Order: sequence, then C-alpha cells, then structure tokens
Amino acid sequence: MSDLVILMEQVPSFYLGFVLILGVLIGSFLNVVIYRLPIMMQRSWAADCADSFPDANIEVNEERFDLVLPRSRCPECKHIIGSTENIPLLSWLLQKGRCKHCGCKISARYPAIELLTGVMSLGVAYFLPFGWPILFALIFTWALICLTFIDVDTMLLPDQITLPLLWLGLLINISSSFSLLQDAILGAVFGYLALWSVYWLFKLVTGKEGMGYGDFKLLAALGAWFGWQALPLIILLSSLSGAIIGIITLLMSADKKSRPLPFGPYLAIAGWSYLVFGTEIATLYYSLILN
Repeated sequence: MSDLVILMEQVPSFYLGFVLILGVLIGSFLNVVIYRLPIMMQRSWAADCADSFPDANIEVNEERFDLVLPRSRCPECKHIIGSTENIPLLSWLLQKGRCKHCGCKISARYPAIELLTGVMSLGVAYFLPFGWPILFALIFTWALICLTFIDVDTMLLPDQITLPLLWLGLLINISSSFSLLQDAILGAVFGYLALWSVYWLFKLVTGKEGMGYGDFKLLAALGAWFGWQALPLIILLSSLSGAIIGIITLLMSADKKSRPLPFGPYLAIAGWSYLVFGTEIATLYYSLILN
C-alpha cells in the first residue's frame, strides 16, 4: 500500500489516471445507490407504518431489497445483468445502449453518472494538493453526486447520506484538514439555522413550505466541512446556480407553469465548487465587493 502511495505521489499521470478509473468504478456503484436507496426508504416507511397501525392492513414487501440484492436486471425482460454486461461505460457503449438479451434501450444516464463521477474525481485530484485529505474530498464528492440525483428524482435528501457527511466533516476537521474545528462546529450550527430560519419565515408569510429539512442538513454538512466563513459564499453560489438553471429549464420547457424545484443539487454544486476552487472564489468575491 505504501509503495502505491509513493508511486502516485511521484508519477502524477499514474495518480490522475488511477483516480479517474476509480471514479468511474465508484460511479457505477452510485447508480445503484441513487436508484435503490429511495426504494429502500419507502419500504422501511411502509414497514414502520404497518407495525404502528396493524389495523390499516398496509401491504409490506418482504422481499430482500438492498444495495447488494437482488442483482441488477433488465427492467423489461428481467434478464440478470452479468459481469461482462456491467463494465462501467464500456458495456453500455459496446451494447449500443441496449439490453444484450432483449434489445430494450438502457438509459444514457447510467454511463453519464459514471463519467461525471470519474471527471469530478479527476478534478479533485488535479486541483487539490496530494495527501490523505484527498480521500475524504473524494468521498465528499461522491456523496454530493448521490444526493443530487436522488433529490432530482424524488425531492428527498436522505439522512443516510447527509448526516454521515456532516459527522465526517466534523471528524476530519479535528486535524483542521479543511477548516478549524471550532469553525466547523459553528458552520454546522449556522448552516442548519440559516435555511431553517428562511423556511419558517417563508412559511409564516405564505403558509407554504419553501424547502425541506434535508436542505438544512446538507448546508449544515457543508458548514461542517468548510467552516462558518464559507456559508455566505455557498448560499450565494447555490442561489445563483439555482436561478440560472431554473430560468433555463423554464425557457426550454413547453409547460410554462411553475413547478417545485429541488434545492439540494444547487447546494451540492456550490459545495463542490467551494471544495475545489474555494480560495479563488473567495478572492474574486471579496475583490468585487471591496472594489
């Protein structure tokens, strides 16, 4: 293991290539998490409700369903996808985006997420200094990718990801990897309270809920990673990216009716941008303010 670390440190091209391939492989697993975790949550909720309200006769699916089993299948013909059909990126390209057994189309989102994970992992390795914090930065990146696509699909930010991300941020900052520990603790507190306050103010004024509690927890996690000083920039970046993408989506949509949009992806974009380009963003922001 130590020899591999030395090799990666001394040969940058090997290091970057290793991280790229690792990212693509992890992206394949993230596809599983993105699809299965919400279903696992729904089944867990149904089981809890069935236990609490036995007279309601709530139907509970007892079949095992987790991140390991059942094995991946074609949604049309139920053909079990073999190992040679599940090679990240390559299998989809070689099979021309279709099931090898029945020929039905396989969504291009699967290889897109694998490629996105590889490229973002490569970006972390390229822009951040070599060292053990890189491993945590990669975990942070992979968690944000999961949260982004789950939120897009379901309008949910699972506690199973946001809370471990928050605690991991506090733990790694014991050694001040990304922020001083006291700043990280305040970042977690203020991050949660910032959106919690906006939520209740909006609800009191309009009677509607403007965002979910998952958004509070995600911003708290970002504060735990980067400290309270990063929160204004992260909120600004997420709001700007949300406004830009929201306007583009509205203009491109045939249906011009306003629809609820998940805020988690924009927090994730801002959080990852701060991870990789935080110093540059802060310098540009404060130079614009001061000038």
